Amino acid sequence: MVIKSGLEYRQSLKQRKRMNIYFMGEKINDPLSHPIMKAAVNSIALTYDLACDPEYKHVMTTKSAITGEKINRFCHIHQSTEDLIKKVEMLRILGQKTGTCFQRCVGMDAMNAVYITTFEIDEKYGTDYHKRFQKYVIQAEENDWTIDGCMTDPKGDRSKRPSEQKDLDLYVHVVKRIDDGVVIRGAKAHQTGAINSHEHLIMPTLTMRKEDKDYTICCAVPADDPKIIYIYGRQASDLRRLDDSESGDIDCGNPEFGGQEALVIFDDVFVPRERIFMNGETDFCGRLVETFAAYHRQSYGGCKVGVGDILIGAAATISEYNGTKNASHIRDKITEMVHLNETLYSCGIACSSCGQKTSSGNYLVDILLANVCKQNVTRFPFDIARLLHDIAGGIFVTMPSAKDLSNPETAKWVKKYLSGVEGIETKDRMKMMRLIENLVLGRAAVGYLTESMHGAGSPQAQKIMIQRLVDIELKKRYAKTLAHIKDES
Repeated sequence: MVIKSGLEYRQSLKQRKRMNIYFMGEKINDPLSHPIMKAAVNSIALTYDLACDPEYKHVMTTKSAITGEKINRFCHIHQSTEDLIKKVEMLRILGQKTGTCFQRCVGMDAMNAVYITTFEIDEKYGTDYHKRFQKYVIQAEENDWTIDGCMTDPKGDRSKRPSEQKDLDLYVHVVKRIDDGVVIRGAKAHQTGAINSHEHLIMPTLTMRKEDKDYTICCAVPADDPKIIYIYGRQASDLRRLDDSESGDIDCGNPEFGGQEALVIFDDVFVPRERIFMNGETDFCGRLVETFAAYHRQSYGGCKVGVGDILIGAAATISEYNGTKNASHIRDKITEMVHLNETLYSCGIACSSCGQKTSSGNYLVDILLANVCKQNVTRFPFDIARLLHDIAGGIFVTMPSAKDLSNPETAKWVKKYLSGVEGIETKDRMKMMRLIENLVLGRAAVGYLTESMHGAGSPQAQKIMIQRLVDIELKKRYAKTLAHIKDES
């Protein structure tokens, strides 16, 4: 098996066909060297480099459940609760090292959900989806693919079903069925790392009814299919990466790493039969969506915690630079940040530890606890960010540009009036302030705060699952038993 390095990953992207990529109204011919897009490539490349690093390969790599060969964990079908725990540990490490979204989680979570669902469809209908998907997983392992898990459709009028929309393309659907495959049309929104991926694994976005049969499609397509169009999403302060090297490095806050989202349009893409893993089985859409959501909600107990570690470190550092580190209220706020962050991690570990083996052979997290984990993620990162805002002070959003630090006419004033504790360079204080801005307001805030709220489903989606899964009647019996209340027969 191949475990690619970051360099080999970059080379594999260069080997793709030219893709239809647009940013700010212009077609982009070389996304790998684009100053805004390359930071997201750096984030994914780290997932490859750490798999080759002796210090991290114990958590970044594992043994294939199908072939027994050594593989990158991002291509793995989980075989134990230990696998689920190591996944969370891996995501926390990568969050700590990138400070942003590293874009491979969705594909890993999609693979495990599709693995379960195809097995169960075959059990009921005698189809061969699972065998097809196993072959696809082996390909992913052998090539160490980055896979973009595609679930979220634009949705149009949310009060209407997919087949009721005025524009039927607002959900990905089959427009033609032929002997050797299907043709699909539609779009997927908020696609994390789409342009940096080798493959798209497409899934339905909600539970479908019989009238939505054409929207019940799960399949895989190469990212460089000529019928796919990518429209790159804007992020706060993204144009700062276009500044010259030194000022851009300071003002963008996180000079090396970044995330990426895109609107991905499938404009009559042909999918061969062997790459179709669900095709009209509406009764299994709910199962696929539920399992994928559970895996992805577990993921947030790792990646967002890793980024949270950086926020805590930034709070402690800037309090030192500001001369406030010994203030009791500052210490108390940082302690609260740690408490919130470790609570999120505890949830990620808990839903992993309580996972169970499925009939397909891979392990699924405890779905109730995974939803509790993500529900906490919709809240706690915002409290952590609020405390960082408080500790940093307002200068992190009103500070002059790094160009004013390098301009001889203004440099002396910037150095004089933006200084902090004696012995700390003004430039270093500015760098830390810009990192904080990036984490809570800028590009990284997309991968931290916005994803915390909307990634893996809205807060209401988790509440619905919690309501569905909790056994309220059992809890009532506990209370009545202690109170010596007997139910009427």
